[in-house]
Amino acid sequence: MNTQESRHIAPGRLAASFAVPVLVMCCVAFFGQAAIGAACPSFSGLIQNGAYAVTDSNGRILSSCHPDVPFIPASILKVPTALAAFSILGLDYRFKTDFYMDSHDDLYIKGFGDPLLISEEIDLIFVELKLHGVQRINSIFIDNSSFALEHQVPGKEFSANPYDAPVGPVVVNFNSVPVKVTKKRKIISGEPQTPMLPIMRELAADYRPGNYRINICQHYCQADQQMARYTAELFRALQIKAEIPGQGEAGIRAVPFDAIRIYEHVSTKNLEDLASSMLKYSSNFISNLIYLTCGAEVFGYPATWAKAKKAVQQSLINQLGEKKIAGMIQEEGAGLSRNNRLSARIMLSILQVFKPYAYLLRKHQGCLTKSGSMKGVYNYAGYLPDGKSYVIMLNQQRNTRKSVLKKLRKGQYPRAVP
Repeated sequence: MNTQESRHIAPGRLAASFAVPVLVMCCVAFFGQAAIGAACPSFSGLIQNGAYAVTDSNGRILSSCHPDVPFIPASILKVPTALAAFSILGLDYRFKTDFYMDSHDDLYIKGFGDPLLISEEIDLIFVELKLHGVQRINSIFIDNSSFALEHQVPGKEFSANPYDAPVGPVVVNFNSVPVKVTKKRKIISGEPQTPMLPIMRELAADYRPGNYRINICQHYCQADQQMARYTAELFRALQIKAEIPGQGEAGIRAVPFDAIRIYEHVSTKNLEDLASSMLKYSSNFISNLIYLTCGAEVFGYPATWAKAKKAVQQSLINQLGEKKIAGMIQEEGAGLSRNNRLSARIMLSILQVFKPYAYLLRKHQGCLTKSGSMKGVYNYAGYLPDGKSYVIMLNQQRNTRKSVLKKLRKGQYPRAVP
């Protein structure tokens, strides 16, 4: 089994803070190309196929090994995703979700990729719907026309793990279900704020006793249909909790021309909050929804991978210059794809511009650091305690990055010749 690196936050506590991580990592196959022969003599026994680099406060490289060789970045790619998003969207950007009602008291939910449409947030939505005069809800329909994805996330697998959850315009609870299987094999909801749903019984039917968070879409399921089902089931259950009567069907349907928008929900968390969560807990789900939104906001909805790639690349060129990111390949926003490529020198240029946002990174070994891990890929990027930027990129079987970082912290590296 591939090791896990990125994490989600438990929806049960996310409305209050981003403090509790739940396992959600990057997971892809080991770097399949031939080794580049990139051993670093000064790090004998630690770097067989990789690179490192350290700069001074002005971005000048003090020491490096193979700084221009492209490697698989894994989740350190979330740093340029965040940097582009800050420029395109702004730190105070907030995701929105529109709610419409028709003459039959049917509810239409039109989303734009809000990654934090969690149970607690939906409770707030029902309070607002009541205040806006909603007295009954019959059918619940999902309008997913704001996304037109060519495919699901590049590099995503179809496992039950929540880090493989699909993305879409209307998504709830990170597209994963919290489940507890008791010793008597009874299936119940794994968190008090999320009611028991039919989809939970189906997904956890063969699970042993324990606590789980299960990806709703596995074994090549129809992602759009499954996301709509989960959303409708959760909204229906919380509708009952909110004591709003009504019943009807559920599914995917565009908002009809005669429906009235009764409420626009604005997320309680802004992009700065999301980026903190995305970077500290390495949420693939949040990363790719932000990435797709960048493309849609620049080139117009519906969101596509092509628009996102173009928008993020252009933003990085505008901030760093075309030459400084030449050779960078970014297929998605989280670092899941094994086709992504990044050199240590490019990452250092990104870190130089990212310095004002360094506080969003998690501290590791005393350094503000973004890690990136998948099978055969062990990377760090961030800032040493004295403010120097550093990058460690290891595409090898042995994970020695902690030892490499320890040497960098102590200054145990050869200095570049002026």
